[in-house]
Amino acid sequence: MLLTELLHPGILEALAGAGHGARVLLADGHYPASTATGERARTVHLNLAPGLLDVTVVLDVLLRALPVESAQVMVPPEGAPEPPAITEYRSKLAPVPVENLSRFEFYDAARSPDLALAIVTADIRTYANLLLTIGVRTERTVTTR
Repeated sequence: MLLTELLHPGILEALAGAGHGARVLLADGHYPASTATGERARTVHLNLAPGLLDVTVVLDVLLRALPVESAQVMVPPEGAPEPPAITEYRSKLAPVPVENLSRFEFYDAARSPDLALAIVTADIRTYANLLLTIGVRTERTVTTR
């Protein structure tokens, strides 16, 4: 039995095989996961019903399971206000840098060969997509029993 709260076998397997610099996509329910993800990425569908599981819930679990070096968000066209989901991600990820990408820049980044895992959620918020870059483990992140 694992001591971590992250128990999804597919997510655990993909993260265990990913290293420093690998990316993890947390996609909302609107994201075109069949066409806008890297060819080698494992895709895990957690979208059972609209709104049932959102990106923030998945992010909270992942932040307790892996180090994050940087992040990228998909932002609306210039002049539009920042969506609440993005504001929430910035808060949860601080002090990790969060870079803004336009819709098509984000799709290109998610198609990178460095994408190890795409998690498709049932998030119904617009622009609720998040791309994480895995960092390195430090002595501070290693725990012993």
